[in-house]
Amino acid sequence: MATEIQTIELPKAQLDSQIIVAEQVVAGYRDNIVWSNASFTIGQGQFIAVIGPNGAGKTTLFRLLLGIQQPKSGEILVFGEHPKKGNSRIGYVPQQHKIDNDLTVQALELVRLGASGNSWGISLFSDEDRKLALNSLRAVGAEKLAQRSLNGLSGGELQKVFLAEALVSNPDVLLLDEPLTGLDIRAEQELLGLVYDIVQTRNVTALIVAHDINPLLPFLDKIVYIANGKVATGTPDEVLTTESLSSLYGSHVEVLHDSKGNIAIIGIHESHERVKQR
Repeated sequence: MATEIQTIELPKAQLDSQIIVAEQVVAGYRDNIVWSNASFTIGQGQFIAVIGPNGAGKTTLFRLLLGIQQPKSGEILVFGEHPKKGNSRIGYVPQQHKIDNDLTVQALELVRLGASGNSWGISLFSDEDRKLALNSLRAVGAEKLAQRSLNGLSGGELQKVFLAEALVSNPDVLLLDEPLTGLDIRAEQELLGLVYDIVQTRNVTALIVAHDINPLLPFLDKIVYIANGKVATGTPDEVLTTESLSSLYGSHVEVLHDSKGNIAIIGIHESHERVKQR
């Protein structure tokens, strides 16, 4: 018999515009419950980190928002409606982009696909598609990469191109699944700065899945922390505390801060092992 899991109750910020609303959502696959009883809201123009251990259900949240997966129970709304596939108001950068390293596809063509949705082929470009793609590359400081082949770009350059592809439809929400993986500190900070500027200038809501919370801390409005079958949401000061994370993991977790504002969470590895053995 499945154990009933209650969501951690944390203070909720007052939002001018709630574009994502979850009410008692239970998410999972077939008979496997990933997380339960999640209730939270996300407002327009917010920068959100989605964090938690591997397998906790971070990508599951994105699948729900994209309409690829449905809740097992409860309700999740995006723009006041149930999520649906192919919503142009959501820009998405997946964890694994479907790009063959042997392809010599140019950055401009990839970004153009976000505008037209057509298949590969330079001949399929329209003048309008090309203009939109160039403007999107320019918005992320990657216009000079337009004629470069994807297999010749660095990790940081690729992430800029993927971000441009996600932006070309002028979305209201950006979902970025582990975009910092493999990037050095400089590229990491540059990408986060770009996303932050987009949030500020376009009033876009950005959700970023990440393993390390520290690089994101200067930019964040809110955290969605998924662990141990539960979802905790709130500001970094509300979620990243010894009390909150100990309650989330069901055992003592220590949150330590250094002089530069970075945090270390001590004790989560032992908690993960206990969860796996259940």
